[in-house]
Amino acid sequence: MPLRLDVKRKLLARSDRVKCVDLHPTETWLLAALYNGNVHIWNYETQTLVKSFEVCDVPVRAAKFVPRKSWVVTGSDDMHIRIFNYNTLERVHQFEAHSDYLRSLVVHPTLPYVISSSDDMLVKMWDWDNKWAMKQSFEGHTHYVMQIAINPKDNNTFATASLDKTVKVWQFGSNVPNFTLEGHEKGVNCVDYYHGGEKPYIISGADDHLVKIWDYQNKTCVQTLDGHAQNVSSVCFHPELPLIITGSEDSTVRLWHANTYRLETTLNYGLERVWCIQAQKGANTVAIGYDEGSVTLKLGREEPAVSMDSSGKILWAKHSEIQQANLKTISAEESEAIQDGERLPLSVKDLGSSEIYPQTLAHSSNGRFVVACGDGEYIVYTAMALRNKDFGQGLEFVWAVDPNMFAVRESATNVKIKKNFKDHKSIRSDMVLEGISGGPLLALRSTNSLCFFDWESAVLVRRIEITSKNIYWSDNGEMVAICGDESFYVLKYNADAVASATDVTEDGIEDAFEVIGEQTEVVKTGFWIGDCFIFTTALNRINYYVGGEIVTIAHVDRPLYLLGYMAKESRVYAVDKDLNVISYKLLLSVLEYQTAVMRRDFDSADKVLATIPKEQRTRVAHFLEKQGFKKQALAVSQDPDHRFDLAVALGDLKTAYDLAIQMDSEEKWKALSNAATLKSELMLAGECLGRARDYGGLMLLATCAGSAPLLQKLSVESAAAESHNISFLSSLLLGDIDSCLDKLIATGRLPEAAFLARTHAPSRVQSILDLWKNKASSHSEKSSKKIGESLADPVKYENLFPGFAESLKRESFIREISKIPVPANVRVPSVANRNVEQELEEAVASGVVSFTEDGQAVLKNAPPSEKQQLKAPAPQVARQPSPVREPSPVPVREPTPVREPTPEPAQYEEEEEEEFGDNQEEIHVPNEEEDAFGTSKTPDVVLETSRPDIVPPRGSTAPDVVSAPAPQEVQEDRWSDDDFGDAENGDLNMDDLNLDEED
Repeated sequence: MPLRLDVKRKLLARSDRVKCVDLHPTETWLLAALYNGNVHIWNYETQTLVKSFEVCDVPVRAAKFVPRKSWVVTGSDDMHIRIFNYNTLERVHQFEAHSDYLRSLVVHPTLPYVISSSDDMLVKMWDWDNKWAMKQSFEGHTHYVMQIAINPKDNNTFATASLDKTVKVWQFGSNVPNFTLEGHEKGVNCVDYYHGGEKPYIISGADDHLVKIWDYQNKTCVQTLDGHAQNVSSVCFHPELPLIITGSEDSTVRLWHANTYRLETTLNYGLERVWCIQAQKGANTVAIGYDEGSVTLKLGREEPAVSMDSSGKILWAKHSEIQQANLKTISAEESEAIQDGERLPLSVKDLGSSEIYPQTLAHSSNGRFVVACGDGEYIVYTAMALRNKDFGQGLEFVWAVDPNMFAVRESATNVKIKKNFKDHKSIRSDMVLEGISGGPLLALRSTNSLCFFDWESAVLVRRIEITSKNIYWSDNGEMVAICGDESFYVLKYNADAVASATDVTEDGIEDAFEVIGEQTEVVKTGFWIGDCFIFTTALNRINYYVGGEIVTIAHVDRPLYLLGYMAKESRVYAVDKDLNVISYKLLLSVLEYQTAVMRRDFDSADKVLATIPKEQRTRVAHFLEKQGFKKQALAVSQDPDHRFDLAVALGDLKTAYDLAIQMDSEEKWKALSNAATLKSELMLAGECLGRARDYGGLMLLATCAGSAPLLQKLSVESAAAESHNISFLSSLLLGDIDSCLDKLIATGRLPEAAFLARTHAPSRVQSILDLWKNKASSHSEKSSKKIGESLADPVKYENLFPGFAESLKRESFIREISKIPVPANVRVPSVANRNVEQELEEAVASGVVSFTEDGQAVLKNAPPSEKQQLKAPAPQVARQPSPVREPSPVPVREPTPVREPTPEPAQYEEEEEEEFGDNQEEIHVPNEEEDAFGTSKTPDVVLETSRPDIVPPRGSTAPDVVSAPAPQEVQEDRWSDDDFGDAENGDLNMDDLNLDEED
């Protein structure tokens, strides 16, 4: 029977003639040496050119990866060997190695040696650790030496192929060959060793169109492969598959069975002559170089032939050799010390060789038998001693739940069922079968349908119109996962309905299966633990499905194939393609708990929860969160980060606050401040923002609250934290121009300070200007231009600054009147509508303001009767009066209910240097009669008429709070002394300050 090998093309890259190819052992890279002197590196998975560089202007006939050094070694027709770093493309070294064209290079698998062959009939070995000195020269061929191959089973020997019609075998340390293999009638182009341990074979290809297999122990030719029509340019024993691959100048690549020497298939990609073939060790990848480009193929499947029984015994096939490992040999101490994803220290035992090349191994349900299937045949062995129990022709083999029953797919339409190793039933399908699956029912799969049959009667149970790749049954036979190319379905099998069914249609029994759910995950391998389906995905994740939810066990960096589960060790076992067995912890109690939650059996779930260790409860909490049980997840979780997120989501700010103190993370404080703001817990939000050093958020909170003390604290603390923008803006909002100027000076922003002083504080212009001049002059000492001299001083050059003296008086006047408090129910003109010059003139004319000899303004006190009322400047934008409304009764607002205080109210205070605030001034903590901003909670009296605007005192930079249009009637009303009383000493006449109400 022929090999069932899928040939999948991964890359077809057109280029100049390819003389040599190589495959990187870890990266998905193809190295191609070109006749035009360039070297290309392709990624055959993404089909992109990763790197390309020019070696020389003559053909490069040999190139190899040296992964341990990140090198590419090349040999070319200019007789030079060159070494490049394939990451940086830097040339590391070059030297002249031969006196004629270089034909072949090989890298020693363990030693720092590169071996080269040439048309000068010599083979040389180079030591890169010794500055590329020639270690040894091998002389004996009488024509061009075309290729070298190192023996994979003995790295001290190698073979060479030459146009002198011979293959010679050499040993390091000897200058003469061990022996010579003669038999080709023309020059030999290529040579390779068999990688398996049981056959001491060498393969060669020559210009006589023949391929010969040699036994190098007996020094005889054991087989000749005749099929190519032109010179054979490349031969290869595949290191993983029982294949011989040959390439020829007749443009074909032929695949031969390595055991039977039968031609399996012929490949022709239309790229003209074949020059080189390279198979990758440990994988099924093959690279081929042609006249017009290169091709990368995947042959067969990379999933290893491996199986594990319920007791922990693992069997796998390495080529045709069957080996055994036992998980029970790992001691309890070693098992506890094993980390998830680590390779298990298993001792391997050789059981013997199989007569076929196994592509799959599978244990029977009781573990007594194991079947090897491949090469179109199957052999049933006893699992312990590997003795033959049954054999026959078969493309595929599956076991039933009964260990004495199995089924064999003999052809694309015929399936035979055997019981006790005797023929029992036969099923002839009317559809072309792609595969079969075992379990409680026998499943036959075609391209668009899936048929379940009863094992005993071979009667159709149910036909389902679905495309499937694999079928996985649970141990109790109630659940089945049907896996397709893009998703998988979980169905429940109703055995009672099948047993009692009377109405059977051509599609079987309609009530046989019930669909439980569908998931868009690509399942590679899987098995069931109770009601949980464990599986690996195409994205290299190990997941399990329970009750409609998928939970990830682990992310892995390579494809893994599941073996099974051991309840005693609570571990899931898997294997990679290199037959390394690894495991992951998965408690059975966790699965039972999740199953109970999905079934809404909370009593059972609570009982199981007590048996789950604390280190596994966070995983359970994540599952509960996905199911919507966040409160329960908060109670179960042991991870502070997870608990914090849950507490914030649930609005449990006290728990979140305690966790934030415990973790003391800036990210957590910011998240908690957002949550507190949404719940109007502004005192808590303020503390969180302070702990998080979020000065921008604190400014937003302070300005929204209109809190001058908070802004003052913010100005000081943000300056200490070098958050200068926030500090400057805080001072500006407080009207503290001097502080703003000091901050600009401290940060070296002297031009900005000068312009700000010119506008708001002319008295400080001269001192700032001196600093600016000094700084400008220091930067231009070496220059002919004196920048500092170009800056004019308003004191020295009064003609350049007209009105500067008057601006000093206005500044002094503004500073004085800004000290006078203004009640909140008084509407003062905004800064944009004020005329400070007119106000000053009227105040001086009325005698309320006078100036000292040094130009400082002084507010004079006068009896209230002598106060003169100064009109406010007319607004620049006329307002429309509000319509006159009848006065309405004064409604009384219901008192706001007193909220429960947040535990340990968030005080915005400083503790040493870690907390934000100032010990000299504390934020007022509201009592029961006040809200978060200290405002009384007593009922407000609200009039139906529009309220006046609330404007800060003149000179203040606090933001205006505008609420509604002007009062009902437009009339000129003046403030009386009775409204405000006296300021400071009680005898200041405020009406003389011209603070008329604005229309």
